[in-house]
Amino acid sequence: MKQIPATVTSSTKNRDLLLSLVFDLVGYISYSVPFCGEFADVVWAPISALLLVKIYKGSVGRIAGTFGFIEELLPFTDFLPTFTLTWIYTYIIKKGT
Repeated sequence: MKQIPATVTSSTKNRDLLLSLVFDLVGYISYSVPFCGEFADVVWAPISALLLVKIYKGSVGRIAGTFGFIEELLPFTDFLPTFTLTWIYTYIIKKGT
């Protein structure tokens, strides 16, 4: 039985970037509906945390999920693109290619 190499494929890297951009956009869309932003953040915070843990495995995903959850709930901090920042950390800073 062949073992799968530990390196991340280019398609996984591109898929994670696309998902990160889409999910950050979803987080911003709530502000396009007046008076909906803060309520939507209460709903979006746990969903985004779970998505971060699912996309970015291991300790990076758990830390990003915790940070994303708190960031979505705190006022004036939910403009941060948490998914994209996690992608940058994973694939550029950590050199996860």
